[in-house]
Amino acid sequence: MRIAVVGATGMVGEIMLKVLAERNFPVTELIPVASEKSVGKEIEYKGQKYKVVGLQTAVDLKADIAVFSAGGDTSLEWAPKFAAAGTTVIDNSSAWRMDPTKKLIVPEINAESLTKEDKIIANPNCSTIQMVLTLAPLHRKYNIKRIIVSTYQSITGTGVKAVRQLENEYAGVEGDMAYKYPIHRNAIPQCDSFEANGYTKEEMKLVRETQKILSDNTIRVTATAVRVPVVGGHSEAVNVEFTNDFDVKEVREILQNTDGVVVQDDLDAFSYPMPLFAEGKNEVFVGRIRRDESQPNTLNMWIVADNLRKGAATNTIQIAEYLIQAGLV
Repeated sequence: MRIAVVGATGMVGEIMLKVLAERNFPVTELIPVASEKSVGKEIEYKGQKYKVVGLQTAVDLKADIAVFSAGGDTSLEWAPKFAAAGTTVIDNSSAWRMDPTKKLIVPEINAESLTKEDKIIANPNCSTIQMVLTLAPLHRKYNIKRIIVSTYQSITGTGVKAVRQLENEYAGVEGDMAYKYPIHRNAIPQCDSFEANGYTKEEMKLVRETQKILSDNTIRVTATAVRVPVVGGHSEAVNVEFTNDFDVKEVREILQNTDGVVVQDDLDAFSYPMPLFAEGKNEVFVGRIRRDESQPNTLNMWIVADNLRKGAATNTIQIAEYLIQAGLV
């Protein structure tokens, strides 16, 4: 099993390598790939050193699977070249997510839709993954009509430059700015650029990707995405209106029996999800599960996950694991 990691020197690429090692993914040959300026650098995987190669070299090596985390432009240009060489690409950028010819996959929800013909597979946005993983089993049971979601997103979603900005501001040091404004002791109501409708791209990803993953364009979604000075993961306050009524105890039981979801919802013990404790973990954590008393058939939840793990690297590697298990590569 020859695995290419495209963007191996980046923040998500490094976590992908960690997750591959932690999950004992059956790698027989690792091909770390990055931009020309990183070619020749060495990365370490399971105690061994590997030299970073360029994109064309990686295409020529004909890996079985290539996991991409190198940005949308790189993916648009290079994913088809890998696919044409027979490599199955799992892409972590937004490039292919809304392409009607490409599958958008959260393995616990819709991996079974994959076939050998799917040579470019899209990994959803980090904030979408943690929300839909929690909502999918509830949608099957109660039928979702509308979702209102407000996100509190980690600076790691922006990248290394944002982490440095926070560290510099915390230390009182001037440096490069990843954001237009200070992030230390602040909350910025803008994740990604604005679209014509006044919503950011991040907010519209939550709308469009949720409908695609749950295969239901009738679900109405509205979102507000906020960047907060947090490192450990994304948090979401989610309000869900269902067609059918529910029992809160049954909701908890459904979520407790959902793969990849951990319920933390013991108010007496002050137990609820927080990014401080989600960091470095692969699960999605849900708590503050309670009925919305202002209207019928409506539920409030608080959802937290490490955006670099389940929100990116872990979900990508789980897709690769499914491809192997199902004999699709």
